[in-house]
Amino acid sequence: MKTIVYATDFSSNSIDAFKYALELSSRVKANLWVIHVFDISSLSSDLNAPYLLPRDETYKYKKATLQKFCSDHMDKKYGLKKINTEVVENDSVIKGIISKSKEVNASVIITGMKGKNIFEEFIMGSTTKQLIEKAPCAVLAVPEKNTLNKLETIVYATDFEQEDIIAISKLIKLFKPFKPKIKITHISTKNEYDGQLQMEWFKEILLQKILYDNLEFDLFYSDDIFEILNIYLKEVNADLVAMLEREQIGFLKKLFHKDLVKRMESQTKIPLLSFNEANYK
Repeated sequence: MKTIVYATDFSSNSIDAFKYALELSSRVKANLWVIHVFDISSLSSDLNAPYLLPRDETYKYKKATLQKFCSDHMDKKYGLKKINTEVVENDSVIKGIISKSKEVNASVIITGMKGKNIFEEFIMGSTTKQLIEKAPCAVLAVPEKNTLNKLETIVYATDFEQEDIIAISKLIKLFKPFKPKIKITHISTKNEYDGQLQMEWFKEILLQKILYDNLEFDLFYSDDIFEILNIYLKEVNADLVAMLEREQIGFLKKLFHKDLVKRMESQTKIPLLSFNEANYK
């Protein structure tokens, strides 16, 4: 992992994601870009912003606000760690984030999940949903109240496809400094063909292409994929869950991944890393 892009809207729920991005970049020794995308032609949720200022003045204001956001929430333990800050003017937040991510060749984009409060389910913002579908790299959504204390166990939910192998390889490279246990998991439904045979086949192919000593494989049977996966994440004390955003083609893909990434994003309190299948074709 060489470069991380973290996008903030200055909201309270983005603070924990910023701290997560800062800690992650520090541990893996990656460059961190903290960006804010704004549209000069539209109003923002920031009611204190001087929107009637000329473009140059508004840009300076946004830049100062971004720098203050970073300094206010950057722990002193990081000392003089250098981070890059940039405000990007674009009429689309998504396009602005993607443009900057391509420019710096980002390995991962980090965003915060939006939640009503810590007692209610997390509601993923539309920005994150669109990023998962369009980003040129992995997208890591971090819930509120989540900190990067450890990264010992990662669960990857597989559907036994070639693109899964590429994504798992990327996953290992991203978090190699942590040397995490990676649990490759599949949940078969009652009507699905023999899941055990498929798992053995996938395991054999994966181990031929990927050299990593800390892989484990688990298979479960349930028609409620989302519920059993949530239970499993708690049982193994997962620090992160990863999966592939698929293009919803074919019966099995629809069955296993019908809005699963988005359901996980909206309700799990564990950081979720999403790979886009379209990037690996």
